[in-house]
Amino acid sequence: MRISYCDELKTQDQYMGLVEMVMPKMGESIIEATILKWLKKPGDIIKKDESILEVATDKVDTEVPSLVSGILSQILFKEGDVVSVGKAIAIIENESVVSNVIPIQVQVPEIKKTDVIPPMLKASEPTKTENRFYSPLVMNIARQEGISNQELDKIEGTGRDNRVTKNDIIAFISTRKDTQSEDKAKAVEESKQITSEKPSYVSKPAVSMSGVKEIIEMDRMRKMIAERMLDSVRISPHVTSFVEADVTNMMLWRNKMKKEFMEKEGDALTLTPIFIEALAKTLKDFPMVNASVDGDRILVKKDINVGMAVALPSGNLIVPVVKNADQFNMVGLTKRVNDLVKRARVNGLTPDEVTGGTYTMSNVGTFGNLMGTPIIVQPQIGIMAFGVVQKKPVVIETPQGDSIGIRHMMFLSHSYDHRVVDGALGGMFVRKVADYLEDFDVTRGLY
Repeated sequence: MRISYCDELKTQDQYMGLVEMVMPKMGESIIEATILKWLKKPGDIIKKDESILEVATDKVDTEVPSLVSGILSQILFKEGDVVSVGKAIAIIENESVVSNVIPIQVQVPEIKKTDVIPPMLKASEPTKTENRFYSPLVMNIARQEGISNQELDKIEGTGRDNRVTKNDIIAFISTRKDTQSEDKAKAVEESKQITSEKPSYVSKPAVSMSGVKEIIEMDRMRKMIAERMLDSVRISPHVTSFVEADVTNMMLWRNKMKKEFMEKEGDALTLTPIFIEALAKTLKDFPMVNASVDGDRILVKKDINVGMAVALPSGNLIVPVVKNADQFNMVGLTKRVNDLVKRARVNGLTPDEVTGGTYTMSNVGTFGNLMGTPIIVQPQIGIMAFGVVQKKPVVIETPQGDSIGIRHMMFLSHSYDHRVVDGALGGMFVRKVADYLEDFDVTRGLY
């Protein structure tokens, strides 16, 4: 937040203190946000930390609270506008100043009498019409409701020196609307009488000749997903390598420990944190995959931040990020994963929790899929899909000879950017992840 005064008020800051509410920064890579909905309207009293509007970035939707208490004086952008971070979006009359207002008369140019308040009039300026002064709040309400100067001068004021207060103008608007409603009702009745004398023509609904049953408009998130996917396919030449892994030891350990984990930690032990642990180890082994592309430069990342694709109840997709995934033990990693997934499904993530990923994974096995060919999350250069775990008869090689046994098998799919990662590196990377899962220590504990 930063304090700002209009030029006209710089010499009279005793009369009114105004605070500019700016579009907050919501992540390192986020430079703008879209205003989805204003939760308050001009004239509303707001409290500190009370949400004023909802905004959306290309990562997440979130509510923006006020850092001060007071009155929302002016809204500078409408719903649907895209606003840069740091730009003023609203003006708030600071409560600490409003509550101690000293009414003073300020010499301002007299406004010419017109039927409607001129659109160039600033709502943040005290205004005089004929021989009366009006506060910025009253003028703002008048502008929003289309009340003319003549109508303002006729309102009986109950404030000091007969000034019009917020309650006075709201009461006037209520009475005015009742009168307008009556006039409108009469006009509608007259219109019905006129149209009843003329033949009516009813248009038939359009018939689809293509067999389309329903047309569904994409919501905002689906549009963003579509745009990001198209951008990724255009930017990165995708190559996918596949490996089938014997994850019997991993499944035996997980099945053995999940009950104990629930009893001790009160949380579910899923496969996702196990996959992320293996990925984090492999990214340390192959740092060139933990990178991004900037023009002709390859940026190798120091931090290992693993994103995980989460399907939402709406059918859309979001990718929360486990920051510094290599620094968690299995308990910490599981709790972090479960927390992010739960809050992702109720739109409870912060912008910072969906940015900064260096590599991404998708557990397509949760949908019963054998494997997938995932699309890279830009500007990363790799993404891995983990398929469903199935019991299969496989050939087991031993020093005593080969045998057939029932094992837990799973496909791993690694899509990578061929501008940076060649087949050898991409293939070795997915093979190493599979090795970590196959060599899982069945004797390890939770801590």
